[in-house]
Amino acid sequence: MRKTLLIFCLAAAAFARAEETATDPLVNLQAEVRLDYQHDWLDGHTVNDNTGFEGKYINFRLDGNITDGLSYSWRQRLNKPHKDASFFDATDWVYLNYDFGRWSVAGGKQVVAIGGWEYDRAPIDLYGCSVFWNNVPCYQIGGSVSFRPSAADKLTFQLCESPFYTPENRNMYAYNLMWNGRHGFFEAIWSANLLEYAPDRYISYLALGNRFSFGKVALELDLMNRAAARQTFFLRDMSVMGELAYAPTAKWKVFGKMTYDVNRTHSDADLCVSPGTEMKMAGAGVEFFPLADGRHTLRLHANLFYSWGSNGNTADVMQNKTMLVDFGVKWNMNILSLRR
Repeated sequence: MRKTLLIFCLAAAAFARAEETATDPLVNLQAEVRLDYQHDWLDGHTVNDNTGFEGKYINFRLDGNITDGLSYSWRQRLNKPHKDASFFDATDWVYLNYDFGRWSVAGGKQVVAIGGWEYDRAPIDLYGCSVFWNNVPCYQIGGSVSFRPSAADKLTFQLCESPFYTPENRNMYAYNLMWNGRHGFFEAIWSANLLEYAPDRYISYLALGNRFSFGKVALELDLMNRAAARQTFFLRDMSVMGELAYAPTAKWKVFGKMTYDVNRTHSDADLCVSPGTEMKMAGAGVEFFPLADGRHTLRLHANLFYSWGSNGNTADVMQNKTMLVDFGVKWNMNILSLRR
């Protein structure tokens, strides 16, 4: 299948300069790649199996409009493991969306509608992340209905597979309600979620993603609370993620970030942040864009993160007294653009 994709992309590149007079894109094909060097220390000792050069991501994305109002989007991650021995496991999303006035409907494999700016970003654009982010499976098959009460607001209801289904039991679901809003300097991605973590057993999320923009400065602050039956609802199982960024020019961005994940419950409901976790992480980084012409983008990045506390999941990268230094490059390539 990878050979088929490569042949398709090479053939598409031969027609990359083809243009029509209509405005709606029929086919937009892009590739994006990220390669990094990272060094991982645990309590001052190098973690050899997580230190060295690494190909982080190699993705293809295909978008376009089939007819007026009917669009599609497909992103394939070529280096993602196939847990069910299926090529579809490496498909981040592939769906159709139909817009009619203020309403739209979509179906296929989608991003699970959970709030928060850290969660909303593409993984290729993230560095140090929360314990929750590192453990939530965020792409599932389902359908959604959206309504725009105003030009600045959108409400979405989504029914999809539970992120926590197992190969032995796929008959598990998630029910998600999300609000996207933009009002002046404030942008929101809020959600209320009910997710089946075991047959007929549910955990609820309340995720409040807040972004404040003031010229060249932006602050993102995510607050998430998680709870299941017989749990104290507030503050015992939660995550906080914050990032402050400054972009003095279009070519430069510097940022600082912190995360805090805690689970003081004794429940087995939270499969992302394990009981016994109280993990803090802080770090900073810089991005430089020597090329950004709209069709192609080149980014150089460097960052450092340090974590401390207790993590109930020993398989996570960030443990007590972990320091991770990362340098890398990412580039986007516009391979093909055809218009209707």
